Amino acid sequence: MKKLALLAFAILYCIAAKAQDYSNRLTELNKVIEQKGVFDSARIKRIRVLQQKFDGIPAGNLPAQYNTCLNLYNEYKTFNYEKSFEYALKLQDLGHRLGDSAKVSYGKVKLGFILLSSGMFKETFELLESVNVKLLPDTAKTEYYFLNARTFYDLADYDNDKHYSRMYNNRASSYIDSGLTLCKADSYLYLYFDGLRMLKAGNMNEAADNLNRLLNSYKLTDHELAVTASTLSDIYIQTQQIDKAINLLITAAMADIRSSTKETAAAINLAQLLHKRGDVKNAYVYTRQAMDDASYYGARQRKMQVSTVLPIIANEKINYLEFQKNALVFYGSLLTLLALVIIIFAVIIYKQLKKLRIADKKIMEANHQQQIIIDKLNEAETIKEEYIGYYFNLIAVYINKLEKFKMSIENKILTKKFDEIRPLINSINLRKEREELFIIFDKVFLKIFPNFVDEFNSYFNREDQVKLLPNQLLNTELRIFALVRLGIVDPEKIAGILEYSLNTIYNYKTRIKNRSNIPNEEFEKVIMKIKAV
Repeated sequence: MKKLALLAFAILYCIAAKAQDYSNRLTELNKVIEQKGVFDSARIKRIRVLQQKFDGIPAGNLPAQYNTCLNLYNEYKTFNYEKSFEYALKLQDLGHRLGDSAKVSYGKVKLGFILLSSGMFKETFELLESVNVKLLPDTAKTEYYFLNARTFYDLADYDNDKHYSRMYNNRASSYIDSGLTLCKADSYLYLYFDGLRMLKAGNMNEAADNLNRLLNSYKLTDHELAVTASTLSDIYIQTQQIDKAINLLITAAMADIRSSTKETAAAINLAQLLHKRGDVKNAYVYTRQAMDDASYYGARQRKMQVSTVLPIIANEKINYLEFQKNALVFYGSLLTLLALVIIIFAVIIYKQLKKLRIADKKIMEANHQQQIIIDKLNEAETIKEEYIGYYFNLIAVYINKLEKFKMSIENKILTKKFDEIRPLINSINLRKEREELFIIFDKVFLKIFPNFVDEFNSYFNREDQVKLLPNQLLNTELRIFALVRLGIVDPEKIAGILEYSLNTIYNYKTRIKNRSNIPNEEFEKVIMKIKAV
């Protein structure tokens, strides 16, 4: 009996010790979150210094521009999608200007990482297929192979299909095999990607050995630590060792904050595990943290992932607070005989209710803002798809026309019919071409915004409304504000697109605004609220 009692005591002691360690580590993480602004400021300061250096490099010193541009990209790649995308394109441009095809290909690899981080699988595959791997040095080839592997692994996880996921995982493993041949057997990249390959193949023990070796025996950067710990946590989740997984995700989340990394999954994965454990308070904090990071970085896929979890955890938080409120009311009613206690509890209940209303309001506002962001993303995606298709089609048409015109000119030259060349040139009707261009623009725009003309006219009295001619889709007035609705608000750009002078554009806009029932300063804001399909 004594031995059984000692054994039970030992088990309870171990459980309590684990819970204490668990709680202490969450407290440590919360303190690191409070210092998040300090780490972000340090990265922003580094970026500012590099930007000043880049701006100060002479225009002819292309190698220095390329190296500094690469440093700026590396600072931005896990921090801000838009800026890292911009500098990845600059790397390719500088490679072209240097006449260095290897640098152009390397710039494509860098851009591929950004596209994958944003969840753009199709664009990533198309870009990586265009890379000439033979031109890359070994270090860049390694990066290329591992990026391909990551893309196929992520696509397999996204599809979660028995047939296709297995096929994508096999493709990813073959890319890892190619990359490993270029790595030293004791290097971080070799151990990590070899472990990742074994994890995806289901060899959990071997994968865990590799990743634990990196954590215990290697001096890792914060970013390497976050990636390794997060990957190892997935093994423990799959093997139902949840306490170990939580501790690793706490480590990864702290490392992400210290390295000012915004493109990360550790916080949301930690929130989901804590939510399953019933820790709604911390789960909500880390979910908000993940949403803030995803919004800051501009990661579409990550924002969608977090947005599916946030409402569930937020709702449970409200229920938990509601439960607390009901408990206070219940206990207050039991103590009605004690006037002093009633007064004290009334004050407490009032304060709790006030906090609840504030919390509810903040949650509702956050959900509303999130929906606005999703709607804007969907609308922007629709506009992008329509106009990309429109411009590709238009370019193809004009290339065909140019090709026919070129063939006609060459034929005239070969047959020495020089006197027929000028009439052939004069047959090009630029005005007609421009009118056809506007008609195509009008059709595509009205496909996206079919109610644009009716809603536009609703801002005017009947006699001041825009009246279109038969078969006319848009006129100049409507076309100006169609461009405004698409986000082109610079009058000079509008003038250039429509082939008018800047004064003419100003006159059109002023005349239209003066006729409307809406204050001039609010008119364009109202135009931006016209909904796409």
